Amino acid sequence: MSGKTRTIEVDTLARVEGEGALTLRIHGERLLSAEFRIYEPPRFFEAFLRGRDFREAPDVTARICGICPIAYMLGASQAMEMACGVHVDGTLRELRRLIYCGEWIESHVLHMFLLHLPDFLGVPDAVALAATHGELVKAALRVKKLGNEIMRVVGGREIHPVNLRVGGFYRAPGRTALRALLPEIDWSLGAMRDALDRLAGLDFPDFNTDYEFVSLRHADEYPITEGRLLSSKGVDLPVAGGYDELLTETHVRHSTALQSRRSDSGTPVHFGPLARVNLNRDRLPGELAELAERVGLGEMCGNPFKAILARGIEVLYALQEAARLIEHYREPEAAALDVTPRAGTGYGATEAPRGICYHRYTIDAAGLIEDAKIVAPTSVNQRQIEADLFHFAEVRLDQDDDTLRHGCEQLIRNYDPCISCSTHFLDLRRVRL
Repeated sequence: MSGKTRTIEVDTLARVEGEGALTLRIHGERLLSAEFRIYEPPRFFEAFLRGRDFREAPDVTARICGICPIAYMLGASQAMEMACGVHVDGTLRELRRLIYCGEWIESHVLHMFLLHLPDFLGVPDAVALAATHGELVKAALRVKKLGNEIMRVVGGREIHPVNLRVGGFYRAPGRTALRALLPEIDWSLGAMRDALDRLAGLDFPDFNTDYEFVSLRHADEYPITEGRLLSSKGVDLPVAGGYDELLTETHVRHSTALQSRRSDSGTPVHFGPLARVNLNRDRLPGELAELAERVGLGEMCGNPFKAILARGIEVLYALQEAARLIEHYREPEAAALDVTPRAGTGYGATEAPRGICYHRYTIDAAGLIEDAKIVAPTSVNQRQIEADLFHFAEVRLDQDDDTLRHGCEQLIRNYDPCISCSTHFLDLRRVRL
């Protein structure tokens, strides 16, 4: 092999919020580069928001993602409310947190059991998994359905909910309808505890990295809908101004998608459930913090393959939090606060299942949007995924194509960059030059 150059080409990562591929360039026994390429076509959301009324932003941005619309709706709403000097609190804030719990449940469970678990169990897809682990798949689908139902009851429908607006909701859900969810939440808690015990016994690859984890951090609760920016390397900043100070978006030659990096050092950061659990373990209920330790999430777990365990902890948290919010719910006097436009800039950031989803908008005195910036967590994680791929592949160059392909697929799926990306998509081709 000495002196020979070869290229391992992964053609067409099917719909990674666009299209993507992976190229490994190798000379002899040395990996020269690992390029994670996303051919993401322009979607123009930021551009066609300009000139629209500020109240339209939540419904427009929800169309960015059919799996996590709440992340976009609430981020946009928060930014507009900040620009207009309004703060949503009390019952309306709790309802927002409740519908976000539903989104965490349905998104995490879908990824964990149908898209990622087949990697660990050596089956090609969820259909094959259902043949060998039917009861587990049925239980997962039932829990996912509960997440969707929470979104429907609070938001009017589970895909692109229609009940959320700047200032709150169009209509507050009835207490009876919410309490009807409690028995299924109780069942789901038991099912997820059992499932997480099984997941703890999976064979996790030996791959640990000294990441800079970044997540929101709230003074009193596990972060979902708000907080400050915290990192494992000492960052502690407000979202307003702090996000743009911390991270810079850049183009790279081999990808049409923007990548994010630290503005000062150019290094990548890691968003998502592993970051949240690592940085906010003390905000989890005591039994969940202990469970995280017991299943293998150490004090600062740096193995991205164990993100499936962090998602499991977060599903349990979301179920418990949903039950708490429903138990204490009383219908508010008004479903929304009045929000009168004024000229200004507002910022919003929430924790989507895959990490921080950031919004910044400038509006004029009439409430028309003059400027918009939206950063999805996948955009931020791209650079870290690429770095992971390099370090993962450089010590596995002696593996055959199938083994290396599977390892790279699984590593990308650790981040759940999007639902379609998380299918078994890699077509690995090795070209010898």
